Amino acid sequence: MLTAISTNRSATFTGVSRSLKAHILLILVTLVWGSTFVLIKSALRDASPLLFNTVRMTLASVALAALYRGKLRGITREVFRSGVVVGLFLWIGYELQTSGLRLTTASKSAFLTGVSVVLVPVLLAVFWRKAVNRWTWFGVLMAFAGLYFLTVPAAGGAFGLEGINLGDLLTIGCAVGFALQIIFLGRATRRHHFEPIAFLQAATAAVLMVITTPLLERPHIMWSPAVISAVLITGLLGTAAAFTIQAWAQQFLPATHTALIFSLEPVFAWITSFIVLHERLGMRAGAGAALILGGIILAETKGAAEAEPRLSAEDRTSVPATHS
Repeated sequence: MLTAISTNRSATFTGVSRSLKAHILLILVTLVWGSTFVLIKSALRDASPLLFNTVRMTLASVALAALYRGKLRGITREVFRSGVVVGLFLWIGYELQTSGLRLTTASKSAFLTGVSVVLVPVLLAVFWRKAVNRWTWFGVLMAFAGLYFLTVPAAGGAFGLEGINLGDLLTIGCAVGFALQIIFLGRATRRHHFEPIAFLQAATAAVLMVITTPLLERPHIMWSPAVISAVLITGLLGTAAAFTIQAWAQQFLPATHTALIFSLEPVFAWITSFIVLHERLGMRAGAGAALILGGIILAETKGAAEAEPRLSAEDRTSVPATHS
C-alpha cells in the first residue's frame, strides 16, 4: 500500500502528472472515437453491422491478449466477474450503436451517443442512490430536449414521434449501454489492475458478438479498402488502445471528468462528418445538437460532482504501484 506522501511524489511520470496525462490521453481517445463514425458509416456499405463489430472486437481482443499476456495469468474470480460485467454493457452499446448508424447519419449518431455522459449521474442516482443536484437535472432536461429536436422531424402530428428513425432509437439505447459501461469500468479499475479489465471487457464483447451475430442478422462482408481500414483503425486504435487508455485513466480521474471529456466526441464526429461526408444538421437538428452538448457540459461541470464522489486520497493510495 502506498502512503499519501509517496503517491504525491510518484504522481509525475516523465515530468507530467498522472492526472494531466490522463486528461490528454482521454482527449486523444475521444478524437479517435469521434472521427471513426465516418469510417464505420462508410464500411457499413460493404459489411453487415454486427459482423463488422465481431471482426473489430476479435482483433482488439487478440491484440490486448498479446500485449498483456504476462498480466493475464492468475486472474481471480472477482476480476473475471468485474471484466465480464463491463464487457456485457460494452457489447450492448456497440451492437446498438453500429446497427443504428446504418440507419441514421454519422453526426446524429455521435450526438445521441453523447447522451451517455448525461445518463451516468442519472443512473448513479437511480441504482446507487447517489445525490443528484438541480444543475444535473437541468442539464439532463436540456439534453433530452435536444434529443427531441435532433430526432423528431418538425412536420407531423402527435409531436412528430412517428417520424423518429429506428436508427435513432437504437442509438439512444446504445447511450444507456455505454453509460453503464463507464460506471462499471470506473468501479472495476479502482479495485483491480486495469490490464485484465481492459482485456476481459473486449474479450467478453467479442464472444457475445460471435454468438449473437448469426442469430440477429444475415452476416456478410466484402473486404473493400473501406472495410479493411475501418477494421484496423477501430479495432487497434479505437478499441484495443482506447480501452486500455480509458481503463488506466479512470484510476486517476473522477467519472465526472471522464464524462466531460467524452462530451467532445460528438463535436469531433460532426466536424469529420461535415468535412468528409458533407453532412449538415439543419437549423432544428443543429439546435438539438447544441442543447445536447450544452446539457452535457452543464451537468458535468455544475452538477455531476455530487452524483459520484471523487476519489479520496485513501482511494488513490490503494491503486497498485504497477499501474504507473
